[in-house]
Formats: sequence, C-alpha cells, structure tokens
Amino acid sequence: MRQFSLICFLVLLLVACSEAEQQYKVSTASTEVTVLDSVFPMPGLNRTRQVRLYLPPGYQTSEKRYPVLYMHDGQNVFDQATSFAGEWGVDESLNELAAANQLELIVVAIDNGGEKRMTELNPADHPQYGQAEGKAYIEFIVGSVKPYIDQHFRTLADVNHTGIMGSSMGGLISHYAVVQFPEVFGKAGIFSPSYWASGAKVSWFENQRAATDALLYFYMGEEEGESMVPDVQRVYQSVLAKGHPAKHTQFHLKANADHNEAAWRAEFKAAVLWLFNDK
Repeated sequence: MRQFSLICFLVLLLVACSEAEQQYKVSTASTEVTVLDSVFPMPGLNRTRQVRLYLPPGYQTSEKRYPVLYMHDGQNVFDQATSFAGEWGVDESLNELAAANQLELIVVAIDNGGEKRMTELNPADHPQYGQAEGKAYIEFIVGSVKPYIDQHFRTLADVNHTGIMGSSMGGLISHYAVVQFPEVFGKAGIFSPSYWASGAKVSWFENQRAATDALLYFYMGEEEGESMVPDVQRVYQSVLAKGHPAKHTQFHLKANADHNEAAWRAEFKAAVLWLFNDK
C-alpha cells in the first residue's frame, strides 16, 4: 500500500511539473513581434482568431513600406513558448536578413484553430475530419486580416508584394490560396503540403493553374511519411506541365529532413529570399 501511494505521489508530481513547465515557458519571440490587440471575427465560421505581427527592425525609424507574408499556425511561427513542437524562428531569421541588407519583410501570422485546424486549412471535405472550411478561412484573411494590416501598417499591398506560406496543412491551404485568389497573393511558400488530406481533390491542384507570374516555392523533406514525397513531386511536375514558367517555380527536396519545425526553419531563409527578391 505504501509503495502504491509513493507511485501515485510521483505520478502527480510529474504531472504538476509538466504543467508548471508549460505555464512558465520562456518566450523566445523577439521585440519585433507583437500580438495584435484586435481579436478578429471569422465571418461564416462563428469563431474569432488571434493574429501575431512581425515588423522589421527599422520599421519604427523609417517611412518605408514593406512587402507582407501571411503565415498559418501562428503559435509556431515566432515563439517556443506558444509552439506545439518547436518554432520556425521567423523573427530571428528575418532580423538576420535585415541586418545583412538582404530583405525586410512584415509577417502576419494567424493562429490555428486548435481542434478546427484540420478543417480550417483544408479546401476539401474529409471523411474523418469533416466539412472543409478552407475557403472561408482564406476569405477571412483576404477580407478581414489583410485590410486591417494594410490600413494600420506601412505595407506594399499589391499582389506582387504579398505572399502566403505554411507547412503541412498550411502548405496545402497556401497552394489553394495562390490559385484561388490570384489578385491578392503573388507568392506562395508551399512547405510539406498535405495533399493527402484533399483526397481525390489532389487532382485539383494538378489541374488548376496559378497566375503565370505567381512565384511558387515547393519544399519537402525526403524523410516525410507515406505519400508526402510522391504527392508533391506529382503536383510540381503537373504545375510545370500545365505551363507555369520554370523560372517562377522552385522545388527543393531536402535530404534527411523530416516533417517538423526544425526542417521548415532551416528552409525559411532560402524560400523568402527567392520569393521576395526581384527576379
């Protein structure tokens, strides 16, 4: 009985320590990152969403306007404390690029919806996860978030200076967005796209063309599971076969890379430099 009580005590202690660690995680977000005061209603989805913002280091002391990158899974973009399994370190990477005079960029990171993530970031219904909400989610970015950002911050708001990027389900919905809203997004970072989640609609991504001058950056790790690698290879080859200019298309298959934030973080600089530096 005494041994059982000791085991129970140790289990409770481990749980308490784990909860305390979660509660007191130290933020790794740089001073250039803020959480916007406004909580944005999501039309048609009956929920709200938090948005995080990165402004370049020189923003406060300049009058310049900057290109903008919209990203998904905002909890994982800037801060280890809020991330699910690691962060992209976008703020640190962009601070380094700005210091080297290579790129200055505003990043708008939209938090994911937790249990709603699999439907919000999917343009196709799924038998396990439910009815697609991807179209409404992108319309929320286009109709609510982007107008707010363009009104309140010094952006270059035109399509040639506006990109969208995400990984996994975020890669899937980024590809969808650049095709469906060619007047808004001129660049897409399509990282480890979960084409499997679109079911038969993966053929939609093969057959729907993006605007000819849109820049498409595909990335996949060689060690990502099941159909991930063949799916992105298939879609990429179809994009080229349908006439998208090779000079406006990149595909990087990274050796020994898995499906995680560390891999996406390692690829981020190369992707944004290709997407946002004039071709």
